[in-house]
Amino acid sequence: MGRHIERIPAETMRTLSRWHWPGNVRELENIIERAVILSPGPVLNVPLATLGTSGPTRTAEPAQTFQASEKALILRALREANGVVATAALGLGMKRTTLNSKMQKLGISRSDLFSR
Repeated sequence: MGRHIERIPAETMRTLSRWHWPGNVRELENIIERAVILSPGPVLNVPLATLGTSGPTRTAEPAQTFQASEKALILRALREANGVVATAALGLGMKRTTLNSKMQKLGISRSDLFSR
């Protein structure tokens, strides 16, 4: 995409290193790719509010936690893209068809986009 990130803010590095990454390396990779795409300049702009500071609770089953996290991330991306699946897919670093498939698998419909 021709992006050149030259600096990662200290707060971002601290938050990224403290997060327990329930999705492992792939989740980290997706967060960084999305941040690179959405960063307007040479400073990496990671939406830290999506991560929190202490990480999610570990009381749920891992599969449930991952699916819930994935669904929340997709819904957030779709809301940010005003419901445009192709734009949300680009922001998430995946193909539109892959996002459509994930939406179907997770039971996400257009009526879910702006509820909450």
